[in-house]
Amino acid sequence: MSPPSTDPWRIVGDGLVVAVRVTPRGGRDLLSAGTPDHLAARLAAAPVDGAANAALLALVARQFGVAKRAVTLVAGQTSRVKRLHVAGDPHALAEIAAGLYGTGA
Repeated sequence: MSPPSTDPWRIVGDGLVVAVRVTPRGGRDLLSAGTPDHLAARLAAAPVDGAANAALLALVARQFGVAKRAVTLVAGQTSRVKRLHVAGDPHALAEIAAGLYGTGA
């Protein structure tokens, strides 16, 4: 299964690297399809003292069915668009990501 043309995620040897655009103080935690460049995350947490980043890591872990320690922030610490590494079976994780776009099996 291949993702949309500009790839909001890419398979790496030990998992997936995912681009996510974050909207803090978004009312509730939700991960969904975004643009062809990134997934979209709404977070209830405010971007104060790393609270939004922590909430994002927990949300992505839940959505992809992995432990919180399997999700790490690799770029965008203070940016709205962040890159996350999700450790696990790359093809299973890609299927979950594709499912967010409605293109999964």
